Amino acid sequence: MGETHSNPVYRVGFLYSVTGPYRAIAQDLYDGARMALAEVNQDDRFAFRLVPEFRDPAGVPERYTDFCESLIRRDGCRHIIGTITSLARKEVLPTVEKYDALLWYPCPYEGFECSENVIYTGANPNQHILPLFEYVIPKFGRRVYLTGSNYIWGWETNRIGRELIHACDGEVLGEKYLAIDSVDIDHIIEDIKAKKPDFILNNLIGNSSYAFIRAYQKLGAEDPEFAPSKRPIVSCNLTECELSQLGAAGVGHLSTAIYFANQTETDAENTAWLDRFHAFAGPDRIPSVFVAQGYATVKMLAESIRRGGTDDVQSVRHHLMRQPVETPFGNVRIDASNNHAALTPLIGQIGAGGWFDVVSRADHAIEPDPYLVHFDADAFRRKVGQGGHGNLRVVGG
Repeated sequence: MGETHSNPVYRVGFLYSVTGPYRAIAQDLYDGARMALAEVNQDDRFAFRLVPEFRDPAGVPERYTDFCESLIRRDGCRHIIGTITSLARKEVLPTVEKYDALLWYPCPYEGFECSENVIYTGANPNQHILPLFEYVIPKFGRRVYLTGSNYIWGWETNRIGRELIHACDGEVLGEKYLAIDSVDIDHIIEDIKAKKPDFILNNLIGNSSYAFIRAYQKLGAEDPEFAPSKRPIVSCNLTECELSQLGAAGVGHLSTAIYFANQTETDAENTAWLDRFHAFAGPDRIPSVFVAQGYATVKMLAESIRRGGTDDVQSVRHHLMRQPVETPFGNVRIDASNNHAALTPLIGQIGAGGWFDVVSRADHAIEPDPYLVHFDADAFRRKVGQGGHGNLRVVGG
């Protein structure tokens, strides 16, 4: 809640589980946010200060609601930035709607949601799994295996994946789920070994994903038919902050994101942002898309407050949608019809140096379509059938 003196202070709530099963992602998001907070509070263009009120739910769903209500009612936060899983986002959604606060959700998610009290700054299905499949199906084939953590993200992203596979006359060879944080993956590896899919869509998260990819590397060492160059694992949510957990096991596999630190083309703005990030976090730190998203979401909020002169939710929403905001992944505009961002998808392949090498990128920002109402199955079938890449421009690989 803004104060009445000449340099108002606006308290902003943060809900990031920097401990628990997806702590690496949460730490990157919060580090990006802290960098943006420091820049905003040192920049004379912003005639106010943003003060963070941070809570760590440790990945426990019930804590999100309690923390969210406390941040709004006790700490006076009109804006809550955070949650990572869709389970957590849906936990806090009734609270932010009840008090007419604004939740800023910075992660890729499965779509099929639209709330007036949420700003979705991460990719939705037509900006992650659709361009990913437009790239990998022509390259590897249409016989696909689906894995996922046993909650909303895994279920829904695999459901969309299944529909895309069926739309191009492909085949789902198997579909297996694990409880969040489970590493009991031997039965999945054995099933994949028996069925030999053309690629595996991995919607596991955290330790489950890391254990799966390490076990798949062992399978590839035993049988070259399962090398990443022949039968890769592809993901919509694997980023640089997790590559240290994988080491050599990740090399060659693919993921999609709206930002990779290792751009293959000269990008002066990205280079300048990387320099600022390394000055903030250290020269050896590789920023993932989650660092970029954590940073961008704070900057979008700050710019909207600056334009309207208040942190009032209606004013912020109005000014956010009037003009784009500069972010590490380009100028981002929020669509007033659905509160989602227009974003530019990239496809990255894990290299030996702990980076993703960009192998394909969209040639323009893709308008958000969270309910896939504009998806054309016949057009998708033609694209992958002709070996094309939709709106993606192949960079390499």
